[in-house]
Amino acid sequence: MDTTLRPVKAARGWGWALPAALFVLPLAAALWLGAAEAVDARAWSHLLSDTQFAAALAESLWIAVASTMLSATLCVLIVTRLHGTRAWQRVQGALGGWLAVPHAAFAIGLALLLMPSGFIARLLAGVAGWDAPPDIATVRDPWGLGLIAALVFKELPFLLWNVAAQLRRVGQGAELERQLQIAATMGYSRRTAWARLLWPQLLPRLALPLLAVGAYGFTVVDMALVIGPARPPTLAVLAWQWLLDANAATNHQGAAAALCLTALVAALAAAVVLAWHAVRPAARQRWTRGDRPSAARRFEWPWAGTGAAVYLAVVLSLLFMSIAGVWTFPSLWPSHWTLQAWAGVAHSSSTVGVTAVLAIVSASTGLVLAVAWMETAPAHWDARAAGAVFAPMLVPGVLLVAGLYQLSLHSGIDGRFAGLWLAHSLYTAPYAMVALSPAYRGFDPRYQQTAHALGRSHAAFLLRVKWPMLLAPLAAAFAVAFAVSVTQYLPTQFIGAGRYATVTTEALTLASGGQRNLAAAFALLQALLPAIVFGFAWWLGRRQARRLHAVAMA
Repeated sequence: MDTTLRPVKAARGWGWALPAALFVLPLAAALWLGAAEAVDARAWSHLLSDTQFAAALAESLWIAVASTMLSATLCVLIVTRLHGTRAWQRVQGALGGWLAVPHAAFAIGLALLLMPSGFIARLLAGVAGWDAPPDIATVRDPWGLGLIAALVFKELPFLLWNVAAQLRRVGQGAELERQLQIAATMGYSRRTAWARLLWPQLLPRLALPLLAVGAYGFTVVDMALVIGPARPPTLAVLAWQWLLDANAATNHQGAAAALCLTALVAALAAAVVLAWHAVRPAARQRWTRGDRPSAARRFEWPWAGTGAAVYLAVVLSLLFMSIAGVWTFPSLWPSHWTLQAWAGVAHSSSTVGVTAVLAIVSASTGLVLAVAWMETAPAHWDARAAGAVFAPMLVPGVLLVAGLYQLSLHSGIDGRFAGLWLAHSLYTAPYAMVALSPAYRGFDPRYQQTAHALGRSHAAFLLRVKWPMLLAPLAAAFAVAFAVSVTQYLPTQFIGAGRYATVTTEALTLASGGQRNLAAAFALLQALLPAIVFGFAWWLGRRQARRLHAVAMA
């Protein structure tokens, strides 16, 4: 979170403690209860002796490291090559749409493209002479390559979004270009300036987002169920399967696996920090050695076009499959079209209603907590709160969900809407805070000073000046939180006790069961709901920009 700017003076006293407690106390209780479930010697003995454990752990490590390294490398290449160009503006404009596509929906669409009987194989069938789907594990392959590809395409926009936010803060107007211009006058190419001047400033600020990407790749469940390896599955999927088992001893083994994942995430983070401190002296010497390497020949790859093409192909594959009838291999088109899958969706209108209502209330809760924190918390608490804010992104979902289930049992809200609301709110609040923080912290304090000088109360200032001026960022933060709620699979399944179905749980259940048409329809609906809210937030932003421009021109 940004702690450099603090334009609005925080409220006096301990008012900040209430929003902090409303978020931190349930989170801490869930983590404590989840860890307590894993404190069982027999469970750890069964876990370590399980024949799938070692292979699943190695597989998870490989997938996490490969996807994180690829995502980070592509992020560095894209920003270095494109920043300051029209292509970078197009990439920034597309990030919202890319982020709005849920992970599970993207995985289902990508699996439909890559499967042996998918559209890509059908395109190649005429050249390769295939009369039947090739015997190649392109989906759920033992190396996890399909899952790695899905993770890279979903986590790369998240990293680019964080870089864009950091560049706006670090640059402070023309500061970024000024640094690049100074480097150019000293004979350094733009690429060298980025490598030796800008990335050393940016990378430490991207530590938490990078750690979140690595932790997600290591512990992801929903995407792994669709496109991940199957024999054995990843350790997170094994933990989830054990937690769902009817046997209490197996449940404890699942909790032990979840705690093992948490410990390994912490160990990996510590190893990266130690490695960074070890190589930093040599890196600093390289950054400041003063030589001017010749500018390498630039290879211009259409990054924006490639990303847009992949996402468009995934969405079109979902739409295509949702209305495809009998489709024999290697035909490129089905023999007929059908709306049977969408008729099934129409019969599940209650599922759509539950998804929308749950997303609205949990996103509203997350946004209120984020605003309350930033209005009341002292400036020096922002950096200290970063750990709690990123905890739901860093702690393996299986451990947090196991703890939330125990918390809901103790509170008597398991299998109830209130339990789902609590669980989803713990996920939406951090994302709302991260999305809203740059705009909220960058609000000009002179507006508040002027309002108070005119005798207006702080409440009047908020209601009539600050929040109306921040309407677009508030709407964008709500849209992000809404999308986060829609994508929640683990808490909905576990804490809802199967009593509440959402479009995400339906899509994943149908995808696992092989009902491609219906799964594609629900996955497309899962992507459509956040897209509608993001579109509304974009419309509000455009409307506000036009109004501000009209005021400035008056």
